[in-house]
Amino acid sequence: MLQAPAIGETIMGRTTFTRQAVIVLAVLSLGGCANLERHNPNALSHSDDDAYCQAQGGPQGSAAYTACRKNRDVAATRSDRMERTHRDLAERMLNGQ
Repeated sequence: MLQAPAIGETIMGRTTFTRQAVIVLAVLSLGGCANLERHNPNALSHSDDDAYCQAQGGPQGSAAYTACRKNRDVAATRSDRMERTHRDLAERMLNGQ
């Protein structure tokens, strides 16, 4: 004899599938937010570079401080260029070019 499903159960486990789908969508949504935070380094970069160069090179305006800031700027520019190149390569590979 057929019995009706118990409360919270459905035929073929639809409740479990729905819960898993909701969890996956929530994780993907939050992952997108975390990714956006990672790609906004300019806000923190200036204050971090300033603090680092004052600790390593001396007060603002000194030759060592200026050289430190220049080196940090060159390194950041190089890193940004490399990241952009990798991103473009990945996009071309996905598009089949």
